[in-house]
Amino acid sequence: MSEQTPAAAGYGSAVYKVLTLRQREDTRAELEVLAQLNERSVAEEGRIGLEYWVEISKSDPTVLKRAEQVRAEIEREAETKRNAINAVLGGAKSDKPSFRTTKQASA
Repeated sequence: MSEQTPAAAGYGSAVYKVLTLRQREDTRAELEVLAQLNERSVAEEGRIGLEYWVEISKSDPTVLKRAEQVRAEIEREAETKRNAINAVLGGAKSDKPSFRTTKQASA
């Protein structure tokens, strides 16, 4: 579950969302120690760690390859939807005969 929260002091104008994570007890204990040593909150340590992981992942060749595949899938789906919208709006002419629905015929 996530919710938007206004930026806390020191975070600029960014909007943050709450993220709840389940973690092993030993990982949580280590995070608490690191937070104490770094004079930060556990939440701040987690946020920094996640941001670091996101940046590392952006240069992972496997992630980049999959991202290209996902982008291509999105583009194919978008093209299909654009064509469907054009057909509905009359932008795509067809040789198929037009027909009227029962509701249209009785009007």
